[in-house]
Amino acid sequence: MKIDIHNHPDWHGYNRERFVANMDKLGIDKTVLLSWDCPIDEVDPHIIDVMVPQAGKMTCPIPFQNALPYVEKYPDRFYLGYAPDPRTLDACDRLKAFKKLYDIKICGEVKLRMMYDNPDALRLWRTAGELGLPVLVHLDYCIPTGSKYPRPDWWYGGGIHALERAVAACPETNFIGHAPGFWCHISKDDLGLTEPYPKGEVIPGGEIERMLETYPNLYCDISAGSGHNALSRDKEYSKQFLIKFADRICYGRDFFENLHQELLQSLDLPQEVLDKIYYQNTAKLLGLSL
Repeated sequence: MKIDIHNHPDWHGYNRERFVANMDKLGIDKTVLLSWDCPIDEVDPHIIDVMVPQAGKMTCPIPFQNALPYVEKYPDRFYLGYAPDPRTLDACDRLKAFKKLYDIKICGEVKLRMMYDNPDALRLWRTAGELGLPVLVHLDYCIPTGSKYPRPDWWYGGGIHALERAVAACPETNFIGHAPGFWCHISKDDLGLTEPYPKGEVIPGGEIERMLETYPNLYCDISAGSGHNALSRDKEYSKQFLIKFADRICYGRDFFENLHQELLQSLDLPQEVLDKIYYQNTAKLLGLSL
């Protein structure tokens, strides 16, 4: 079995039918569809061409409502994820309502230009923990865009130490790390502060390794180019990393290629490790009965 913990509705030009056909082709049994709720001026315009087509003025990068037709037609193939912006007045109440009304399984994707350990954020993360929802977060550092407007950089989350403070402050909430600002820390160096996809051999003892050893409520989402790059740069290290932390790694894609399965298969991992990564860890986090 395979569960994709990280994808989006109507993403990269894939509508509902094309999405399901892609899952069938690649042997993916189920997918978690994540929303992305944030102010439009916090969205990098360079990714608008892969986002959800919307009539009229765009008000939300990936609306939750776009995922509902997927679940209505294919209830056995999709799960719902939703994260309100913690800076909105009713964020905690909306998260509770969406859990009750739509049975969401994840608080995510969280991708915001805010520190993930600020008081409003911590309030939402604790609410998610009370509801049994893991929080899936996107991290990016302040890498200059080369222009002043619309933004001089596209940072999200405040960095690995802001995430660590949130993880430490909310021990009853499970967190799932994702994106360049997270995965660059697979290596014990500072390359990720100046480039989103560092290359070269991994220096053991990076922040991810340290945090996984310190915080039992931290998990990793290998999706997107960031997860693939991190695990591709030093395959000998990656194999041992995935075996050591097999209980804390989740398979995801964030697009529709098959790079992550190909990478995992190339590492000659034990089947019990693959099973944990492909579906068992996600099933545990989401409280699924398979």
